Amino acid sequence: MSSTEAVIRSRQTEKEVNGISTQVVCTEFSNYIFIVLTQYGKMGTLISVTPDSRSNDISTPAFATKVLLGKDEPLTHVCAKNLATFVSQEAGNRPVLMGLALKDSSIDAIKQMKEIIKSCQVW
Repeated sequence: MSSTEAVIRSRQTEKEVNGISTQVVCTEFSNYIFIVLTQYGKMGTLISVTPDSRSNDISTPAFATKVLLGKDEPLTHVCAKNLATFVSQEAGNRPVLMGLALKDSSIDAIKQMKEIIKSCQVW
């Protein structure tokens, strides 16, 4: 491997979502996609989003969410699943590790955040 070849690919950006500064960092590891999405400048709650192999339809797997660190609230699971499902599917059903620290978790904000994540695609 040459020294100029990146071992871990990572991209980041900052955009406004409904007037709130929002930072995104997407990093590709061999076994996970790691995404930090923050409106507080901190990593926030760490959630694992994994394809569920028990799903009946292999082409569109169900996704399981698990809070690893932080507040385990229903809205956290909903936001993580909505933000990470397309990433996992586009990355060959790899699991996604997500750090979330959101001030605005409205449907409109989540849609905008998905677009920001797409702009940082590393998978």
